[in-house]
Amino acid sequence: MSDESRTSDGVIDPVTLEILRNQLESVATEMGHVLIRGAYSPNIKERQDCSTALFDASGRMIAQAEHIPVHLGAMPDAVEVVLEKEPKPGDVFVVNDPFAGGTHLPDITLVSPIAPDDEVIGFAVSRAHHADVGGGSPGSMPPGAREIYEEGLRLPAVRLVDGGEPNEAVHELIRANVRTPDERKADLRAQRAANARAEERVGELLDEHGARLLDAFDAVIDYSRERVEAELTDLPNGTYRAHDVLEGDGVTDEDIPIEVAVTIDGATIDVDFAGTAEQVAGNLNAPLSVAKSAVYFVVRAVTNPEIPPNHGCYEPVSVSAPEGSVLNPTPPAAVVGGNVETSQRVMDVTLAALAEAVPAEIPAGGQGTMNNLIIGDRRGEFTYYETIGGGFGARSDRDGMDGVQVGMTNTLNTPVEALETAYPLRVERYGLRPDSGGDGRFRGGLGIERTVTVETDATVSLITERRRTAPAGVDGGGDGATGENLVDGEPVPSKASVDVESGTTVSILTPGGGGHGDPAERDPTARERDRRDGKSGQGVSARQ
Repeated sequence: MSDESRTSDGVIDPVTLEILRNQLESVATEMGHVLIRGAYSPNIKERQDCSTALFDASGRMIAQAEHIPVHLGAMPDAVEVVLEKEPKPGDVFVVNDPFAGGTHLPDITLVSPIAPDDEVIGFAVSRAHHADVGGGSPGSMPPGAREIYEEGLRLPAVRLVDGGEPNEAVHELIRANVRTPDERKADLRAQRAANARAEERVGELLDEHGARLLDAFDAVIDYSRERVEAELTDLPNGTYRAHDVLEGDGVTDEDIPIEVAVTIDGATIDVDFAGTAEQVAGNLNAPLSVAKSAVYFVVRAVTNPEIPPNHGCYEPVSVSAPEGSVLNPTPPAAVVGGNVETSQRVMDVTLAALAEAVPAEIPAGGQGTMNNLIIGDRRGEFTYYETIGGGFGARSDRDGMDGVQVGMTNTLNTPVEALETAYPLRVERYGLRPDSGGDGRFRGGLGIERTVTVETDATVSLITERRRTAPAGVDGGGDGATGENLVDGEPVPSKASVDVESGTTVSILTPGGGGHGDPAERDPTARERDRRDGKSGQGVSARQ
């Protein structure tokens, strides 16, 4: 940034601006702590499948906690929709409609005006994945859904709290349409508490700094935009293209093409998905806000991830996809898998295109999937949801990481103790998949095997990818292993819903990461260590 950040009221010196920026980010982070501590469901309390952020009065993100990329990049669309409703102090809006500010129905967003002195100066936003919001199967992620109506309760932006008074009719509507109403009530209460904490903390900052705090909103956005523009200017100009596929939509197994052209022109980057498949019958359609989230994540990764993430990072970036395509569907398209799986492929294909421009900066293919596993009963007694980590792609100077969440998710796992306490499930195996990383001068990260026994009659739903298209190695590196889904040892498709009896075993073997560079150039000491630790990177399944 320049030595001085000028605002309408004068000058904020760099030291003061850095203090204010960190204070705002601390508020967003504290929101997340309140939400996680206050939540009831293991999906939020243990896995931390939630995100929090602050926006200014015009709907620009000014600070975020480092939570879930696919949540955060799409949040501005939710705030934009709420702004159209003329929010007032004391309101809390709830929204999950993917065609009006949401991503997919399980992600419920609360947007609260921040008005410490009865004047709206910004918004507190929390988004959390709720383990059930109704729909055709427990967990609200039916793999074979053809319309959004099958996926659960759809909420346009409506007042959950109106001028400080809870809107009981909306609360009752939500509880009446979900399988676990008490859990939903508690998790929504935690989100409200998180948003309220933001208003409290921003009020304290306003008392401390006065109008300079509002000046800082503009200044931090300008700072991030200038830094991103400077980073983009250092990249080679040109148009770079890539192609990848999704492995069926849950209705058919036909590949779904994703095409991208990335154009770098000075301080701007344009990402165009023309040529991508038309929207599909199944649920891998992704709202444009989800595609934008994935692109924003990639831009952060290839510029400088240390740049403070806010609206300024997005301003030099334009994203487009044909209306009616799988990345910009029209209602009533099913979309629940688009948020979790299509977002991963958008990230993969955009990184692949940029590898042509900056090959040393782009890793080999990571697992490219969230490995969504949902187990629940139709009596409404429990719903378990998990995304499972896998292999990170090798980089040009180091091995890929083993057994981590890759790309558009940033959740933790559900600890075995918490899982077995909360659900009628027993974990039989949880560990790394030997030899699942792609070979190379630097090997790909290992995938995971998670095997659970279901101790009651239940429905098992799976939405997964990279079961037949392996994570790609680069520069002579080998591909990572593809994933596998097994029920009582028998393979099941990448998208499937199966009713099972008590005692059934479900195994998810997640993909490994691709390798980087010629395997013959791998350090002999590292290769011996790989053989000893089961990390030899041969790209084969743990089950022979």
